[in-house]
Amino acid sequence: MSTAATGAAGAGRRAGDEPVLDVRGLHVRTRHTELLSDVDLTIRRGERVGLIGESGSGKSLTALAVLGLLGEGLTATGGVHLAGHEGNLLERSEGGLARIRGDDMAMVFQEPMTALNPTMRVGAQVAEAMTVHGSASRSQARRRAVDLLDQVGLPDPEHAARAYPHQLSGGQRQRVVAAIALANDPVLLVCDEPTTALDVTVQALVLDLIVTGVQSRDAALLFITHDLAVVATVCERVLVMYGGRIVEAGPVGQVFTDPRHQYTAGLLAASDLTAAGARRERSALPTIPGTVPPAGRFPDGCVFRNRCPAATGQCATRPPWTPRGDHGAGETASGYACFYPAGGELR
Repeated sequence: MSTAATGAAGAGRRAGDEPVLDVRGLHVRTRHTELLSDVDLTIRRGERVGLIGESGSGKSLTALAVLGLLGEGLTATGGVHLAGHEGNLLERSEGGLARIRGDDMAMVFQEPMTALNPTMRVGAQVAEAMTVHGSASRSQARRRAVDLLDQVGLPDPEHAARAYPHQLSGGQRQRVVAAIALANDPVLLVCDEPTTALDVTVQALVLDLIVTGVQSRDAALLFITHDLAVVATVCERVLVMYGGRIVEAGPVGQVFTDPRHQYTAGLLAASDLTAAGARRERSALPTIPGTVPPAGRFPDGCVFRNRCPAATGQCATRPPWTPRGDHGAGETASGYACFYPAGGELR
């Protein structure tokens, strides 16, 4: 049974909308190893969905598969469908995908210095995002580049447009990357740990511009992070990933206050986030035993069973997806895959 991780809950206005992103049965493999297994993911216009899990859980790999950016030796199967484009994106040529990336779907990467060209001025890089896709003439793109740099909060956008990436701070560079991603008004924006290297003040500014940018465009947002407090701030729904599978999904408030999968409960207990959203003392935090296994070495059945305090022999069988009983029709995406679900409010 495919893991149901549809982003349909919460907003009645969106319930009848066609999804912007619809991923079904996504698998990513090397020649000998399966890295992602049976991942389903749907996001509708205007939704902000978080994807969380420890490093090595498959979060970034999911995003790269969706955008057709997998490295050599990796293959993806299943279905990836984007609003406005017919057919399965996984079956498109690289040229076909290149015409969509940066236009209808765009990505903000974790490290802006590797995402930006060090030999090009910042304004030229923002303008190039538009001229490559034919959304503006060269002169229009140059003017709009300055406007975009202003929109993302750079204090002197005309000066910033003439600067090279190394002349800007880390937070300013990340704003430039966001400006490039938003340049063509994408219907889907994917952010992969975009604030990891930033201090708290700059992080808040970058998060605000991302949320404002997608809201003003009524775009869909997939936000990948290990920071649960960021998800609580930015996202409406959350998907929990471990071992290349979605193990729990639902509205952020519900999952964070009443986790059902044992892995989700462990993540929340080990974080410094309380049910009320406040920070806790790190010295008092418990830990999840063990470490994330290397790719391809997760146990059969429940991928978390070798670290789970509730595991029994039954967990050698893959648990089915269980919808949460407190949601009605149309919200079956809220659920979990665990034989021995956790219960009670996070404290």
